[in-house]
Amino acid sequence: MPHAEATRVPGIDGRRLRNALGGSAGSFVEWFDWFAYASFALYFSRAFFPSGDQTAQLLNAALVFAGGFLARPVGAWLLGRYADRHGRRAALTVSVGTMCLGSLLIALVPVGLGGWSALMLVAARLLQGLSVGGEYGASATYVSEIARHGQRGFWSGFLYVTIIGGQLAAMLLQVVLQGLLSEAELYAWGWRIPFVVG
Repeated sequence: MPHAEATRVPGIDGRRLRNALGGSAGSFVEWFDWFAYASFALYFSRAFFPSGDQTAQLLNAALVFAGGFLARPVGAWLLGRYADRHGRRAALTVSVGTMCLGSLLIALVPVGLGGWSALMLVAARLLQGLSVGGEYGASATYVSEIARHGQRGFWSGFLYVTIIGGQLAAMLLQVVLQGLLSEAELYAWGWRIPFVVG
């Protein structure tokens, strides 16, 4: 079909597109989980830090969030070395699996155990920080490696689209849950839903 050939964008084929989306999909998952924490901290901070002072609760949740940022350079180093030895695809699989494990831990961690609950939350956030730190470098390298010469910027753009897509999906889920659940339900158990989804 000459007409179909004429309308194709040069350099875009199905295999390369699948690989680019697959290499970028991890970013969607990782940034969804990363922003789910930030978006829902308002609700779960009370469960993990029951001091009675909402400002202190939110500051403690933000401090745990900051711990994830501190873990990111370590994750970049560890998963970068892993990717060099075992391949980008294997590193991306480990990275996304680690992020999902961190989210599952947050979703399932029992509250009401005092410092132990907070410690489990910190451990989950450190796992997520390691994951995000390692994922971006492996994704960016993988997507640029599969791109044709002269089109690396175009194909690497998929990575940024999925990062923003994950952030928007987390915020959209929050808006949906705020519409479906009462404030009391969000504080009691509804905050766990985005981490189960993640």
